[in-house]
Amino acid sequence: MVELRTSGQEAIDLENKHGAHNYHPLPVVLAKGEGVYVWDVEGKRYYDFLSAYSAVNQGHCHPKIIKALKDQADKLTLTSRAFYNDVLGNYEKYITQYFGFDKVLPMNTGAEAVETALKICRKWGYERKGVPENKGIIIVFDQNFHGRTTTIISFSSDAVAKKNFGPFTHGFTKVTYNDLQALEEALQQENVVGVLVEPIQGEAGVNVPNKDFIPEVASLCKKYNALFMADEIQTGIARTGSMLAICGDCNCTTTCERKESYTRPDVLILGKALSGGVYPVSAVLADDTVMEVITPGTHGSTFGGNPIAGAVAIEALKVVSDEELMVNARKLGQLFRERMNKFIETTELITLVRGKGLLNAIVINDHPDSSTAWDICVSLKENGLLAKPTHGNIIRFAPPLVMTEEQLHECCDIIERTIADFEKRS
Repeated sequence: MVELRTSGQEAIDLENKHGAHNYHPLPVVLAKGEGVYVWDVEGKRYYDFLSAYSAVNQGHCHPKIIKALKDQADKLTLTSRAFYNDVLGNYEKYITQYFGFDKVLPMNTGAEAVETALKICRKWGYERKGVPENKGIIIVFDQNFHGRTTTIISFSSDAVAKKNFGPFTHGFTKVTYNDLQALEEALQQENVVGVLVEPIQGEAGVNVPNKDFIPEVASLCKKYNALFMADEIQTGIARTGSMLAICGDCNCTTTCERKESYTRPDVLILGKALSGGVYPVSAVLADDTVMEVITPGTHGSTFGGNPIAGAVAIEALKVVSDEELMVNARKLGQLFRERMNKFIETTELITLVRGKGLLNAIVINDHPDSSTAWDICVSLKENGLLAKPTHGNIIRFAPPLVMTEEQLHECCDIIERTIADFEKRS
């Protein structure tokens, strides 16, 4: 029988001894979560301001999603795709109608979904566009983050993610994010089959492009007959105040209501909050003209499309609509940025706040190689709020979308007090 440890330091020591050191966690050991809160093994409560990198949009352990998980687990967990199951078809109908596409290819993780989209794009380029086989070019953007598989890091800007993992996959052209002229010049190359883009670059520090950037990306893709692939793994499922970040400023209240500002991709990539953080679920959606290049044997996953994933994802999407989490993310995101902008006027330690909905970041007035952002996050932890730095001097703030206005103001109080005290000590 496995011996369960309750001490925080024991849990940390066990991970350090027996686990690969591929992460650098904040020194807190969590044992319970509910809504916007998590508790450590000693029973201290924290506000979660990371939401498992936006996977827990619906809040920790949402009772309806957990019930769907438990109910399905009691009946059938896995069949593989060797057989049909009685959940997958219903899930596929639900998610395709929810987002307005003909077909879905179900996968498990975000990186798997991105890899799937890349394969679909290349195959479409050869079989539909007529690009010579093995010559297809996919355009990506600098400072991107789409995962850490070998193909994906092949076009990463992160030197740490790439060092000593080569040789890398060819067939990608990288251009500057938010630079439409650079994109059009790249699209004029021969054999371009698609463009992969994050509507907001989360890992890069919540890098929000110009308002016309994503619509123009879509327009240029159409002009040059290339697939527009939107990676909404972190930005999707209501995080930015719309069902998808590519919806722009469409004030949706439930599912995406197809306002004029909606920029429809050829390929939509989803993950993370698609399950409410309860189970690994990802998806690639496209219309028949694109998805029909996938035929038996060309792609697959033992766990992709399993009954638990389907049941959980349906309920997770229902929660987003039923609880109008898009509306809440819009409202609270605006309040958060207003408070942080007022606070910036009183401190020299923060230079900028940016974001959309409840995906936000503050930029610390120090060099990216400094430990200042990390040290502030440690201080925030001591004061009951969990966040993590990204790109050295940026702190990302992304609480669950079920947060109330009162809770948000309490969190802003913690952030402001912590930074002010930190500045006094420095």
